[in-house]
Amino acid sequence: MTETTLRPPFDPELEAALALVADTLPSTLTAEMIPLLRQSPVSGEDEIFTVLDERGFTRRDVTIAGHEGDEIVVSVVEKAGRTGTGPGFFHTHGGGGMIIGNRWLGVVGFLDWAERFNGVIVTVEYRLAPEFPDPYPVEDCYAGLVWTAENAAELGIDPNRILIGGGSAGGGLAAGTTLLARDRRGPGLIGQLLIYPMLDDRDESVSTRQIDGIGVWDRGSNITGWTALLGGRKGTDDVSIYAAPARATDLTGLPPAFIDCGSAEVFRDEDVDYATRLWAAGVQAELHVWAGGFHGFDMFAPHTAVAQAMLAARDDWVNRLLG
Repeated sequence: MTETTLRPPFDPELEAALALVADTLPSTLTAEMIPLLRQSPVSGEDEIFTVLDERGFTRRDVTIAGHEGDEIVVSVVEKAGRTGTGPGFFHTHGGGGMIIGNRWLGVVGFLDWAERFNGVIVTVEYRLAPEFPDPYPVEDCYAGLVWTAENAAELGIDPNRILIGGGSAGGGLAAGTTLLARDRRGPGLIGQLLIYPMLDDRDESVSTRQIDGIGVWDRGSNITGWTALLGGRKGTDDVSIYAAPARATDLTGLPPAFIDCGSAEVFRDEDVDYATRLWAAGVQAELHVWAGGFHGFDMFAPHTAVAQAMLAARDDWVNRLLG
């Protein structure tokens, strides 16, 4: 084994789960696979709607102005019959490198908090690369955040208690949108929940070399996603901090952050580095690196002990932030 292929082992429970999903998921996603993957029910939308209905949540779609004034959709999710004011949860979905997935993927993870704190979830259908490359995805997300803040009174949201969050590509978009909000003096945020976020296009870390041809989102998939978003600009000096937040040199003035990832995933090193630089900038951040975790293991294997610990840590942070 060469130095670059040495990697932390997968957690035994997770390794067993990974073996079960390996047949249905390619370890490396290529550009040619994007159309086919978009046809498959990545988000399990029907199942998500069933969960919303069973738990007494309503949903409604609103068409708003996205990047350059084009129409995009946000969905508003809240408990049926909800009254009063509570926090807002602005959700930026993951699903695969800003190239697949839709606004419903990941929403179920926010339902307990919406219920507990009498809150409202707003989830944004940002446009996907490569058809809509940077800056479309992050600008669509920012437009959705601005709409949420501007309509806070009507939505029953306390404008001082808006939490942004998302997983994977959505975690990167949440971080980029947070930077945009700071730099444009836009909506204030109480916190940023960055779930194994995709932050760095440069493909230079140890963890990206370690996770190559194995796991759920490997180095090749990551290159595919960033290339779709940035084209020939990927890895050059011509990439904005809002597209790739790891490139930001000034992280002062940002809201508290929660960052988690697995020890055996591509994003490990960039996520650890981002938390470290947030601390250096005087920003409150909480970081969890879960031993033996592959990318997205909480969604693929929620029954495992390490996934239960991951979900509990997120829950604890949100409780302390909003409680």
